[in-house]
Amino acid sequence: MEAEKEDEEDASPEEFVALSDFSGSGSEQLSFSSGDKLLVHAKPSAAWWWAEVRGVIGYVPASYLRQDTAEEEDTSIEDPWQDEEYFGSYGTLKLHLEMLSDRSRTETYRQVVLRNSASLKNKAVMDLGCGTGIISLFCAQLAQPSVVYAVEASSMAEYTKQLVKQNGCEEVVTVLQGRAEELELPEQVDVLVSEWMGNCLLFEFMVESVLLARDRWLRDGGVMWPSAAALTLVPCRADRYYAEKMSFWERPYGLDFTPLQPLAQQEFFTKPKFSHHLEPEDCLAVSCDVICLDMHTLQVSDLEEMKGEFHFCMEKSGIFHGFTAWFTVQFESLEMGGATVKLNTGPDSEPTHWKQTLFMLDRPVSVNVGDILSGTVTLHRNPVWRRHMTVALHWNINNSKSDADSCQKETWHPIWRRPET
Repeated sequence: MEAEKEDEEDASPEEFVALSDFSGSGSEQLSFSSGDKLLVHAKPSAAWWWAEVRGVIGYVPASYLRQDTAEEEDTSIEDPWQDEEYFGSYGTLKLHLEMLSDRSRTETYRQVVLRNSASLKNKAVMDLGCGTGIISLFCAQLAQPSVVYAVEASSMAEYTKQLVKQNGCEEVVTVLQGRAEELELPEQVDVLVSEWMGNCLLFEFMVESVLLARDRWLRDGGVMWPSAAALTLVPCRADRYYAEKMSFWERPYGLDFTPLQPLAQQEFFTKPKFSHHLEPEDCLAVSCDVICLDMHTLQVSDLEEMKGEFHFCMEKSGIFHGFTAWFTVQFESLEMGGATVKLNTGPDSEPTHWKQTLFMLDRPVSVNVGDILSGTVTLHRNPVWRRHMTVALHWNINNSKSDADSCQKETWHPIWRRPET
């Protein structure tokens, strides 16, 4: 009997508190307000839980909840920046191999240094989040800066020091281990260079550290590399991915598995698909920039919510499965009239390790040439887990063959990695 009682207790729902408002999309997701108490009945995935609020049951984003405990100190037990996980991943070679093997990414930074080598002479440079120090080494070998401060928070910094010495650059490059927020330099710098971009441009929010370093250590009139960034969006087809994750459940082995389709939609389509390779022919319209950043004026407070608008005229008839996003960054020249260098991670450019990010609709929509797809995209920074965010897409389609809106929709896609407990 004791064993049965323990099983019942294990199966009982857990009470959580909402950290901020959330607007569910579709019949499967719940909407709730900050402070609401929710009963979590099941945790089918790390990102989405099966919960109850005010007698209604549905899916909720796990990153918007915290355990409801009597002791207030429990609310801050976990590190909202998850430094151990984040910096730990950059202390191993796996990510550095991926980044260094990305020729488009790495060669772009080399070209930026090479094209500005004359203007970098006797300049002080900060390479923030330097990793193995590749950009710092480019500066030391291709230009003649007075000093390069190579800043790295992870344990990779110890190896970076060895690499600097091994390549004969120790007289120019000074490796500093620590977070940007705790950084101490003997002087301000003329150029702040960093490779801070993540999936969908902002994911992991390393950009905050860059902005804080800029405000403290960049001289008036100094230059940021990248100098500007843009998030680009396009409506697209995704036939293969839809068939693999959704159509599969229609008649596998001659059996009807369609009751699993709602679960498949929630598990596979509410989360974005990283490392998506968009074929140019799958674009249904001309892409457009929806969010543009000026790295000299962008403020940390701006990162909490970034909103952009889009307006597409469909150039192809077909099935609209979702939106694909990518980013472009620009590096301004230090020389008057010099050419701007760009790194484009889109489908028409040389592939990068970021590839593109796919946001699937819960149900595909048929569109025709001339249909107008308009709406907004909003990047909501997670209120607690500060490296993560949710992408909200609100849109409607005006059918070219009718005066009435044929479809209106909103979808929410959490982008996060929270360690399992």
